[in-house]
Amino acid sequence: MYPPPPPPPHRDFISVTLSFGESYDNSKSWRRRSCWRKWKQLSRLQRNMILFLLAFLIFCGLLFYINLADHWKALAFRLEEEQKTRPEIAGLKPANPPVLPAPQKADTDPEDLPEISSQKSQRHVQQGPPHLQIRPPSQDLKDGTQQEATKREEAPVDPRPEGDLQRTVISWRGAVIEPEQGTKLPSRRAEVPTKPPLPPARTQGTPAHPNYRQKGVIDVFLHAWKGYRKFAWGHDELKPVSRSFSEWFGLGLTLIDALDTMWILGLRKEFEEARKWVSKKLHFEKDVDVNLFESTIRILGGLLSAYHLSGDSLFLRKAEDFGNRLMPAFRTPSKIPYSDVNIGTGVAHPPRWTSDSTVAEVTSIQLEFRELSRLTGDKKFQEAVEKVTQHIHGLSGKKDGLVPMFINTHSGLFTHLGVFTLGARADSYYEYLLKQWIQGGKQETQLLEDYLEAIEGVKTHLLRHSEPSKLTFVGELAHGRFSAKMDHLVCFLPGTLALGVYHGLPASHMELAQELMETCYQMNRQMETGLSPEIVHFNLYPQPGRRDVEVKPADRHNLLRPETVESLFYLYRVTGDRKYQDWGWEILQSFSRFTRVSACPRPPWSWPLGHRHGWAVGLRLAPPLVVAVAWVREGRACCSLGVATLQLGGPGIPIPTELHGMWDPEYLEGLGTPHFHLSGPVWGGSLLWAQHPPS
Repeated sequence: MYPPPPPPPHRDFISVTLSFGESYDNSKSWRRRSCWRKWKQLSRLQRNMILFLLAFLIFCGLLFYINLADHWKALAFRLEEEQKTRPEIAGLKPANPPVLPAPQKADTDPEDLPEISSQKSQRHVQQGPPHLQIRPPSQDLKDGTQQEATKREEAPVDPRPEGDLQRTVISWRGAVIEPEQGTKLPSRRAEVPTKPPLPPARTQGTPAHPNYRQKGVIDVFLHAWKGYRKFAWGHDELKPVSRSFSEWFGLGLTLIDALDTMWILGLRKEFEEARKWVSKKLHFEKDVDVNLFESTIRILGGLLSAYHLSGDSLFLRKAEDFGNRLMPAFRTPSKIPYSDVNIGTGVAHPPRWTSDSTVAEVTSIQLEFRELSRLTGDKKFQEAVEKVTQHIHGLSGKKDGLVPMFINTHSGLFTHLGVFTLGARADSYYEYLLKQWIQGGKQETQLLEDYLEAIEGVKTHLLRHSEPSKLTFVGELAHGRFSAKMDHLVCFLPGTLALGVYHGLPASHMELAQELMETCYQMNRQMETGLSPEIVHFNLYPQPGRRDVEVKPADRHNLLRPETVESLFYLYRVTGDRKYQDWGWEILQSFSRFTRVSACPRPPWSWPLGHRHGWAVGLRLAPPLVVAVAWVREGRACCSLGVATLQLGGPGIPIPTELHGMWDPEYLEGLGTPHFHLSGPVWGGSLLWAQHPPS
């Protein structure tokens, strides 16, 4: 036998552990663990929270991707459009310098009005501009010489068939309307639009002695204006409590707003001082975003109204320059304009938080743009806004003429469907339907049809009566559910209805106007201060100890809005009932009592008084003050609502084409609210009171 083989030689191994500064103690923490095992060790609550966060992040990412895709799509479209239309805006960036009036030897060329320094470095408050020499408007025409226009160019021949021209009656639910000769807009078929000759600059006649209430209106305006002049000259808004200013666009909003008011009130010195600022300081070559709606009704509307009242071509040139800078807002795939546009670079965009615009904003700029086309002969302004009107007319999502509040600028479709209101975000859509129809000489039947259908929709879906006084009010409808909520903004409706009746619409509209006017007055009267809150809620069911009107704490503030006093103006002019004058005087006195501070009116943010915020709400030196002028004029004949068709600014009320002395009946003929701001309800008082002192 063979012996077994010897065992293999023994080998020794040495293991070396590289700890990199850490000691190995064979603990369980060194053992490998799988992600799944770690997940299973979490509690159910922890796992659910992680899953929820992941789902939320994925959802946000999808939304961001969709919005980013829409943004880039719109940007590409805008760049393509800019290439096509580059000659149209060749002067936009850099902008052409503004055309200034020719120098006059008679003028002493005072130093330019100093701008108030920014608030951060403001240590000594600028005490307003120096005294300026008054220069008559007749010296400021474009050529430096006065051109006397004796004849207007004949209107272009209407290319429509003769049968259409003979159509003089429009009938809808009993309304019989005859087209009138109104504001003639340039024909969209004309190859070369004709520019009407500029009228001669006008000078104001010597105003008659104002009565008691008129003096009150002028006093309130001058109080507010002096505060702005002293502490915020050339800036957008005055902060009366802190005696400083705030900027929105940096374009002197308050000053431009006040131009027409000062002319109507006969404040020649103040008007010329403001005109000097417009001539020397108002330039639009600024890298700043402006809101299309607000800048249209306040800046464009303010300049147009100042031009029509004074005949000074400076204001028209400024208006045309500014209108050109707003045009990029219309370069969207749907032709629904963006809400914001940079007037220096020409880049427009929707709000930062959404791609929607509000229906009221995109449908409440038509009056100003149409009038700008008529005055300049450039049809692009009118065509841009009429595309919006036509698009809205054909959209689905309406309910018996009522429209939703939002519309998407990319798709052109209504969003947030099923919510209908005559308050914020939709109010002026209905107002501008009627006023565009009047502006166009009552020939655009589509506008009338949309307006009348909407009024019927209001009666069917939004009209209710409160308890216990049976006040008629306009509520809101959200997905078939009625809400007894009414914004102060809805108080535009009584005046609009009365204006329509004056122009031949059904008499039943006047009955509704008077009922709603009573409600708007009670919204003021039932408050401790005599001033309406921003929003009220009505009681629909009788309950002991409850009033018709209730206000929630968040709504107990007043923003010096002009809608109520504007409607009082219309109701008084149409009916001749002087109670509307007295109601307006009560409201003006309440404003003077509860919102007046040493600098100017301020909003009563909280009742009872105690909060004093430093914001003047745009100073509001225009609408209610100017309406107050017409209030105080004796008799209904002094303000014929059928003479003029020019619509300007916020409320968009007719303005006469020829104005003379301040208190002359011919001067006030056709006069309404030129546009929107500068001392809230005092604008209204300036148009309303008759020639008799209060009892």
